[in-house]
Amino acid sequence: MSENQEMILYFATFSGDNAEKAAAPFVLGGAALAMDIKAVIVLQGEGVYLAKPGYVDTMKKPGGFPPVKKLLADFLELGGELKVCGPCIKERGIEESGLIEGASVTAAGQVNLLALKANAVMTF
Repeated sequence: MSENQEMILYFATFSGDNAEKAAAPFVLGGAALAMDIKAVIVLQGEGVYLAKPGYVDTMKKPGGFPPVKKLLADFLELGGELKVCGPCIKERGIEESGLIEGASVTAAGQVNLLALKANAVMTF
């Protein structure tokens, strides 16, 4: 990321229990990437399930949006960064090796540094 590139940091805390809220960071993040704005999504709490292989395949379609499976794939294809809360996956018995390609585990300090660099932070 160049020093002048804008960045938006999105926190995603929902999964299959609320498909619309789970989709929102990917919709907005995809739009940001299309606008040449760096987009980083941090999955926390129940949101970490979105990074489990096959999980988004069975989610109901969020009202008015494409399926989360497509939104997630498009986000990663456009160069979005997907960070996953390490303590959150540990609490849910998910191994780091059991995450989708393109997801990386992060911790509080790294997330705080991202927030300090971001031009905007949004939480869902």
